[in-house]
Amino acid sequence: MEVILLGIYAFFAWLVFFKFKWLPWNIVTQVITITIPIIALTILILVLNIVAPSSADIRVMNYVVPINPRVSGKVIEVPVEPNMPVKKGDVLFKIDPVPFQIQVRSSEANIQSLQAQLITANANQRTFGEQLKAALSSEASARTQLKLAQTREKQFSELMKVGAGNQFDLEQAQTDLLKARNALESAQAQVQQVREKVDAKTADGIQDEVAKVMAQIAQGEAQLADAKWQLEQTVQYAPADGTVIALALRPGVMTTPFPAFPAMTFVENEQYVAAFFSQNEVRAIEAGNEAEIALKTYPGQIIKCEVESVVWATAQGQLPISGQLPNTGFGVAPDMRLAVKLKVTGEDAKLFLAPGARGHGAVYTNSGAMIHILRKIILRVGAKVDWLILKMH
Repeated sequence: MEVILLGIYAFFAWLVFFKFKWLPWNIVTQVITITIPIIALTILILVLNIVAPSSADIRVMNYVVPINPRVSGKVIEVPVEPNMPVKKGDVLFKIDPVPFQIQVRSSEANIQSLQAQLITANANQRTFGEQLKAALSSEASARTQLKLAQTREKQFSELMKVGAGNQFDLEQAQTDLLKARNALESAQAQVQQVREKVDAKTADGIQDEVAKVMAQIAQGEAQLADAKWQLEQTVQYAPADGTVIALALRPGVMTTPFPAFPAMTFVENEQYVAAFFSQNEVRAIEAGNEAEIALKTYPGQIIKCEVESVVWATAQGQLPISGQLPNTGFGVAPDMRLAVKLKVTGEDAKLFLAPGARGHGAVYTNSGAMIHILRKIILRVGAKVDWLILKMH
């Protein structure tokens, strides 16, 4: 662009000084003629770098998800192929489910056993209650019989004193009284025996046997839920639309939930474009500004974008949390660039952008719209240069 402007300027200078000879071509006009374009181009470029900053470092970035299984086991199936499109929810790989199915059945059997114990505990609780109730009823009946025997013995004794009774009836009444007393003592002993059983339950700490078994059932249900969850984790699904790259997982391989060594790497289709600028270039950039980029994967093509946000942070703005003073080194660290997040818009939004594609581009701020055309021309000329493959082999 600078060459074109200089060519236009030289053409008009030729008209003025040589074609029409409106001004003399002397040392003064020569100095002025040469100085004017140098100063004008310098000012123009400096202003252009503010109102339409350019970046030679444009990168296409995708979200990369390391796929780690949540359970350990032997891989039995890998239905996906490397670098082939995968839809969200597609099966990536399967782990042998047999050990986890066994754990599920074991947990279910444990719950069934505990439920049987709960039925037994409820039955025992009812049995103790019924035994105590029966013993108390027998005791009350024995007391009634004792009172009746005492009354009859007293009546026959009084009749004997007045000569109206006989000795046999008195002896029979005394025998019935003795039997009633023995029956009452037996009933009281039965009540005491049942109470001792209940007290023994309390002493051994298992009186609330039903509650204990119910707690064990709740714990068993939690274990069953965990076993079922682990069984579900034997099938790994795609978290989003994307592609599996560098696939080395094969059936028969043992895989473990170790984050440092994922089973496979999944690249999501969702992506964004990052443009890196010097820190003094982004002061006029705002969200919504128009932007254009040119990628080496599409030589000569201008891709329309829009500024989504400016990442106002760099690694130099972070200090490690430790008990040591920060190490500033022996030299001054270079200023780190700020990233501007771009979003591809319009028809170009359907364009395939390879993750890691590089290029150059520019952002057009809300100021200096009159000279944005200069940056657009420079960008398009640079995009044409991308057709050149500069190597000799």
